[in-house]
Amino acid sequence: MGLITGVIAFFYHLPQIYKWLFKPYYILSILMCSAFLILRKCPGLCENLNTEREDGNPCDFDWREVEILMFLSAIVMMKNRRAITLEQHAGNLFMFSKVANVILFFRLDIRLGIFYFALCIAFVMTCKPPLYMGPEYIKYFSEKTIDEELNHDTRVTWIVEFYANWSPECQSFAPVFADLSLKYNCAGLRFGKIDAGRYGEVAQRYKVSTSPLAKQLPTLVLFQSGREVMRRPMVDNKCRAVSWTFSEENIIREFNLNELFEASKKIKGRGENSPLPPEGSEEPQPEPDTPAESKKDQ
Repeated sequence: MGLITGVIAFFYHLPQIYKWLFKPYYILSILMCSAFLILRKCPGLCENLNTEREDGNPCDFDWREVEILMFLSAIVMMKNRRAITLEQHAGNLFMFSKVANVILFFRLDIRLGIFYFALCIAFVMTCKPPLYMGPEYIKYFSEKTIDEELNHDTRVTWIVEFYANWSPECQSFAPVFADLSLKYNCAGLRFGKIDAGRYGEVAQRYKVSTSPLAKQLPTLVLFQSGREVMRRPMVDNKCRAVSWTFSEENIIREFNLNELFEASKKIKGRGENSPLPPEGSEEPQPEPDTPAESKKDQ
């Protein structure tokens, strides 16, 4: 049953996997993750490597290398149990594969280990995962606009994500949040984002820690009438985030998006940047609401 589910998931994500083949980040990641395998199995190179095999064959894995690879597989499977998007699955695989490669290369030859470790550092510093650039109905705030937008019309409910570009969790969550905005955005229910890493004062004002140890990024906050109603993840007494899975199903359930959408779509809007008419005023019936895609704050 698990095999069938895996095959179905593979073919479901096949178009996205095909697009990855043309992105340098994923190409280089795949090459770096398979570096030890290529070196150990490549004719002409493997003959010069050390081995602990009893038969002395340097072009095959010894028992210790097999143990390390099996341990890697177990860790990746455990981590991917909580992964939501394909990017999260790939990120876990890439990260732990590189760690395993570092161990294998150091065990094989300390010079190769140092060289590979230097390559990993250079890769992390120069090659970043591609940011989500798909369609979305999201307003990008700055430190000067967030308070104004949240208090502009008390009838509008906002769901705001506090994120940071350096956070892998935020990057993985970006397509999920964008998909929710496409499904639920309306005149009375809007979606926004603010870069907590860039606007640290705003993050402090809304009590969102940007420390990697706090694990509070991303944070989703629901605002009604300009005031915070709820947030996920919640924070304990030590200012650390309570474990919570940022899946589309969890967000819809916890934030009651279906109920909010039904109540909010009754509010008639005049577009993304136009103020809503006062309650009780009469105006001509507008065309069906088709919000325009927000421009990202640069």
